[in-house]
Amino acid sequence: MLNILALILGGFLGTIFRYGLSLWIPSAGAFPLSILLINWAGCLFLGWLFTVAGIRKLNPSVRIGAGTGFTGAFTTFSTFTVQTVDAIHTGHLALALAYLLASLIGGLLMAWVGVALGHKTCSSKAGEPV
Repeated sequence: MLNILALILGGFLGTIFRYGLSLWIPSAGAFPLSILLINWAGCLFLGWLFTVAGIRKLNPSVRIGAGTGFTGAFTTFSTFTVQTVDAIHTGHLALALAYLLASLIGGLLMAWVGVALGHKTCSSKAGEPV
């Protein structure tokens, strides 16, 4: 039951954060900058969270609430794909390709940085040299 409550709370908060940030991040013309930045942030956070959770043996409810719930609701693969298809259909092929590459390459890089930060976080708190 605790896992389900964590999932519900995380999902609610992730949705609210995504909506708020999508309104707050300024528009970049036809380029979907807000969703790109939100998805990058989610990749960074999830890389960090899963690394720390694995090393610190965090409670499964924390992983489910923060990982699946919050990050799953915060990031949005479906919006990314629909925006890419829309850019193609409206003749903005260069924009679609730039968005696709930025999302994939940037997302992988952000996840990698998140994993590295997770290791650094855990080693510095354990008293090991960083």
